[in-house]
Parts: sequence; structure tokens; C-alpha cells
Amino acid sequence: MATGKTFAAFLRRADEGTLSRLLVESSILLAVSRGNSATVLKDAASAYKVDTDAIAAKVKQEFAEKEKAKKVPQPAKQAA
Repeated sequence: MATGKTFAAFLRRADEGTLSRLLVESSILLAVSRGNSATVLKDAASAYKVDTDAIAAKVKQEFAEKEKAKKVPQPAKQAA
């Protein structure tokens, strides 16, 4: 129940822009839960001019860099 009270307090203090964004995001999540989620999310990204291909490429690059960093052996620590 604490979550509900916290959310209610947030809604009372939020400005109009934040409430508008919350409403749009809630609508998108509701639409995703009722239909083809991939299509709904792709349509929403198009409507808000989000370049999903660029984001996907950046995420792939970051994961590749993390994997590469894991494969590089760490130098042994010397005792002081």
C-alpha cells in the first residue's frame, strides 16, 4: 500500500508536462499489453521520432565492448 501512497503524492506534486508524459507512457504500455507489442512499440517510436536502429546499434556496440573487456585478462595484483 505504501507504493500507492507514494504514487498519489507524486501525482499531486507533478507538473503538467510530467503528467502528460505519464499519461502517454501509460497509454503505450496499455496498448502493448493488449495487442502485438512489437508493432505498438515500433509505431510509438515512429510517432515520437525515436531512431530505434541507432539505439539498437549503440546497445550492440556497448555489449560487444563489455564482452571484449571480460576476455582481456586482468593483470595480477602484487603484494605490498
